[in-house]
Amino acid sequence: MSRFLVFFSIVFLSCLSLNGQSATAIEKFDELHYKYLKTNDTTYVVNFWATWCKPCVAELPYFLETEKNLSQEKVKFIFVSLDFADQLDKRVVPFLKNKKIDSTVYLLADQDSNKWIPQVNQEWSGAIPATAVYKNGAQVYFDEKSIESTEELNNIIAKHL
Repeated sequence: MSRFLVFFSIVFLSCLSLNGQSATAIEKFDELHYKYLKTNDTTYVVNFWATWCKPCVAELPYFLETEKNLSQEKVKFIFVSLDFADQLDKRVVPFLKNKKIDSTVYLLADQDSNKWIPQVNQEWSGAIPATAVYKNGAQVYFDEKSIESTEELNNIIAKHL
């Protein structure tokens, strides 16, 4: 009986710590690519960022506000951290908890960036922040500059809803 209580307590406490403010590590880009290259009526907004990137962190509130404002629309936001894999628990998850980010966040651990960067966009230098918008399995927008306002992001997305 006591083993059951210990097991139940561990499971329960683990669930409590997963209050949405977490990230999932993805080893290979192909595992990530299929999460937003879907042929459906959803618009996917994919933001490539890192905790150490000041412009990335500065634009996050615009993404989070827009995500909240469009919660009733067929729009899915995916945040792809390019922090090092060993920083997931040390830096990325605490950052998400501190900023109260409940969004879908992946940490891309694929170090073969020369292979996967052109798969995101042939013109992408690899600089972050970078934002891509996908609709019906195709990229409809890409830019590797900072988003400057919620209005700017809303305008980008509205063209593709």
